[in-house]
Amino acid sequence: MYYPEEVIEEVRTRNDIVDIVSQYVNLKKKGANYFGLCPFHNEKSPSFSVSPGKQMYYCFGCGAGGNVITFVMEYENYTFVEAVKMLADRAGIALPEVEYSKEARAQADLKNTLLEINRLAANFFYYQLKQPSGKVGYDYFKEKRRLTDDTIRHFGLGYSSKVPDDLYRYMRSKGYNDDILKETGLFFIDERGARDKFWNRVMFPILDVNNRVIGFGGRVMGDGEPKYLNSPETKIFDKSRNLYGLNFARSTKKPQLLLCEGYMDVIALHQAGFDNAVASLGTALTSGHANLLKRYTKNVYLTYDSDGAGVKAALRAIPILKEVGITTKVINMKPYKDPDEFIKALGAEEYQKRIDTAENSFMFEIRILEQQYDMHDPESKTKFYNAVAEKLCTFGEKLERDNYIAAVADKYMIGIEDLRRLVNQYGAKIGMAAGGAPPVRERSELRREQGSEKKKENGMIQSQKLLLTWLIEHTGLFPKIEKYISPEDFTEEIYHKAAEILYEQYRNTGTVNPAKIVSMFQNEEEQREIAGLFHATIRGVETEGDKENGGYSKETFEKALKETIVRVKQNSIEYHLKNMAPTDMAALQRSVADKKALEELEKVHISID
Repeated sequence: MYYPEEVIEEVRTRNDIVDIVSQYVNLKKKGANYFGLCPFHNEKSPSFSVSPGKQMYYCFGCGAGGNVITFVMEYENYTFVEAVKMLADRAGIALPEVEYSKEARAQADLKNTLLEINRLAANFFYYQLKQPSGKVGYDYFKEKRRLTDDTIRHFGLGYSSKVPDDLYRYMRSKGYNDDILKETGLFFIDERGARDKFWNRVMFPILDVNNRVIGFGGRVMGDGEPKYLNSPETKIFDKSRNLYGLNFARSTKKPQLLLCEGYMDVIALHQAGFDNAVASLGTALTSGHANLLKRYTKNVYLTYDSDGAGVKAALRAIPILKEVGITTKVINMKPYKDPDEFIKALGAEEYQKRIDTAENSFMFEIRILEQQYDMHDPESKTKFYNAVAEKLCTFGEKLERDNYIAAVADKYMIGIEDLRRLVNQYGAKIGMAAGGAPPVRERSELRREQGSEKKKENGMIQSQKLLLTWLIEHTGLFPKIEKYISPEDFTEEIYHKAAEILYEQYRNTGTVNPAKIVSMFQNEEEQREIAGLFHATIRGVETEGDKENGGYSKETFEKALKETIVRVKQNSIEYHLKNMAPTDMAALQRSVADKKALEELEKVHISID
């Protein structure tokens, strides 16, 4: 679903970015721009900038950036279309009807109906909790779990009565038929009749980050099985891509998120002041969960149960989180089973101490590994050291590996050089098993050699990005390089598209409209990347003379500019030759013309004046 470009532009221009961002961030004016604490990462000093002139924002700390639409998307976790709708409503703009296919319309209608039914169900369960029939559920939350009425209301906790078709009859009274009710996952409907999936259970509504009810969890009252029951996956509920409590935790100002196992752990922690707690939904942590967490934090503290199952869950979670670049620590819950028990027994202050002393995830893995060996037996102890060496070989970066070698050597009183030799010996062993690969140190060096092409590729990406930034900063460059460099010379897809838009703006108006350019990209990551072009600074090009003068000289800029243009053109020629069909004569002629342009380019002086 898309809106015409002119509609998107009207929505953007009718919503001043300073006005919008000020509703979420405390901004103070400094010079031409406004600054505040970034809402997308934890920081103590303001690095979040809003430019009324460019109608853009940018964080020099985490790199978040874009226009007013991007901001709403990131902050509210909206899609592009949802953000446009919200801003259009704010500005009083009537959006045109967008044509759906019959299938797309049916899917959209189904999802909206399922969301409405889930909302009604959550209200129904909350109401039942306060009725005489719900006293058993209310007492469970109040007496056994020690939850306040405010907490119960905050999380929308409820109760499903012992009447097995209570909710079903309520939904039928609202006009919903069996076909749609089957899709909710809240009912069993067959030839024998209909009954509720949840009955005689305290209820936990599951909300997405936009505070929409997408499913439920229910704990049985009494000794029934299963103890906990969750909604099945539906058109609106994917348990591998949602986290309980994230709708609240996403707004925390704490530097990490606490990852729990269960609903009550999350609720207990929030009630105790830890508004950064979340939990997976009756399933093991997945890469989908990890990527979702990464959107909001780079640091996750595991606060799983202290029993064997909790330890196994932590060991499974650590590599999944590491894979997406999240730094992980493990909180020690002992002598208590889980955060809920811990908080009840020792309180929030003691729990904060456990957060402050949380264990590095790798050292946690090693400590758990140690428990499999008899450290008083020399043979078993040697096996443990070899197992540790194997794990240390998993670190690809030499510096990181050396740091952990030092940490392990210190903790287990092993000579650091002895441990390093063991790691290298083990690396050589597994190398021979795989066909004679060299030791760890050598493999690292080999990877660097093999990565030289990748480095060259990344260098070219940077050159294309740098040239676009230059064109944005110095609009007078466009007529000087247009005969040498065209959008086709930007071989990275995202920069090619950006260059096409830039060149069109230059040709039509002679100016650049940053916020409009960002609106042409609807993918969040692409928006962030393009926004960075408008806030980039040129680094690493100064000479000794520049340093003495306290900044970059005109000569340095021009020299770097010329080198960058030449690199981009050379890469373009190589790229198009490589991908050219042998019989494509038109492409061959373009290649010849490009080579002549390059020869001419190398002889000319390009000024930034």
